[in-house]
Amino acid sequence: MQTPAILGDPARTRHMSDRRPAPLRRRLLAGAGAWPLAALAQDGDAPRERLLREIDLQLRASAAQTGVAGLSEPVRSALRAVPRERFVPAALRDHAFDDRPLPIGEGQTISQPTVVALMTELLAAQPAHRLLEVGTGSGYQAAVLAECVARVYSIEIVPALGARAAALLRELGYRNIELKIGDGYRGWPEAAPFDGIVVTAAPDHVPQPLIEQLKPGGRLVIPVGPQGAIQHLLLIRKDADGRAVTRRTIDVRFVPLTREW
Repeated sequence: MQTPAILGDPARTRHMSDRRPAPLRRRLLAGAGAWPLAALAQDGDAPRERLLREIDLQLRASAAQTGVAGLSEPVRSALRAVPRERFVPAALRDHAFDDRPLPIGEGQTISQPTVVALMTELLAAQPAHRLLEVGTGSGYQAAVLAECVARVYSIEIVPALGARAAALLRELGYRNIELKIGDGYRGWPEAAPFDGIVVTAAPDHVPQPLIEQLKPGGRLVIPVGPQGAIQHLLLIRKDADGRAVTRRTIDVRFVPLTREW
């Protein structure tokens, strides 16, 4: 999430049984900042389609740093399928398809759509994958992931946000998402190993438990850096020997990874 994001610690668990997956920079300030929505609108265009074109342009602009030159069809389909307007407060629904973060309460926001898309693309998710998300927030990123993969595990540290996201995801029919309240730094060892992990808040270092909970060949997408300063969005791959290979992509700014001590 951006000026958003959140984290967790294992306490309570919410289950949303099984649901089959859908058929599946310029400088970017992913957390607190956002790219301004480009003037791409054409008369008669649907806001969602305008947003998808904007995301494509932004991904193209940062491709040299990220290796992501545009939306893949699975991620494009997921962004079309998930009703982002349901994940924002009613008073802000007219802005649901702006390419910027929006406040969702509890001092948190729903992430900028381009950031959601980029982090999803960097995971290189496949239909059979099992993913971990650290920082449920509104539930939007979890829903996008759930359209692409077999199962998503999501951890949220703010109980009110976790309860709200769980209720909405259940209402929307997502049965392949399992959500719990807890310390995301520790990951979810009971459900590990994961094919991919995405973290939506920034620790000052990469949590070792998350590396340990990746499968060989798995990917971790995580912003890392000091609070209140620009951080780096890292793509970490775990090779067959268990070695973590890190690639620095773009500059971002996320809220700090909150922990329960």
